[in-house]
Amino acid sequence: MIAAHRQPDYRVRFEWGPTGAAAVALPDEVAVVVDVLSFTTTLSVAMDAGITVYPFRWKDARAEAYAAERDAVLARDRSARTGISLSPVTVRASSGVERLVLPSPNGSAISFALADSGATVVGASLRNATAVARWVAARRTPIAVIAAGERWADGTLRPAVEDLWGAGAVLAALADLRATGFSPEARMAAAAYRDVAERIDAELRASASGRELVDIGFASDVLVAGEVDDSDLVAVLRGEAFVRSTAD
Repeated sequence: MIAAHRQPDYRVRFEWGPTGAAAVALPDEVAVVVDVLSFTTTLSVAMDAGITVYPFRWKDARAEAYAAERDAVLARDRSARTGISLSPVTVRASSGVERLVLPSPNGSAISFALADSGATVVGASLRNATAVARWVAARRTPIAVIAAGERWADGTLRPAVEDLWGAGAVLAALADLRATGFSPEARMAAAAYRDVAERIDAELRASASGRELVDIGFASDVLVAGEVDDSDLVAVLRGEAFVRSTAD
């Protein structure tokens, strides 16, 4: 790893995907994972409902065994169109769920990988961006904000603009709280969010990821993702599960 790629001279850093997370998320600091469509949006909805969420990297029999060991509900693939899935709408409509295993190849996988890094891992979306910024600011700790991105068919990272905006929303809120020490990458992400903040719903729907969800019948998930600052709860990874914390 080239030392400069870790953005070592800056208190507030920004990077992409699992490799970027490994580069800039340091022990004893805060790593904020952003996956707007849809892991961290679904995570935020689950926190509102009082559900404990276990992130998991894989969507196969390993996930089934992992959920069974924790007496948790395993989120189905969104394409199943029944039960709880990565769709935030399905979590909002559920009842009686206390523990949920939520696999995804992006935000959940990054959170799972960071669990043993020594960093405090937080999940952020547009729904709780300001709450996350207040939570971090109150702790006066360095922060790395990670835009999860999506995947191309060959498995390589596809930078996803909605995650840039979600990360930027957290960073812009931190700047408004007078945080200092932003890397150029972090300043760029904050500026990208400010550029679309007043029309974020339309931009989400128009983005490649948003259009993908609309085209397969999940337009309501995009609407939930655009509920800017509707939640004051912060999802913090404690051990192997995300639990909710207040912004202050």
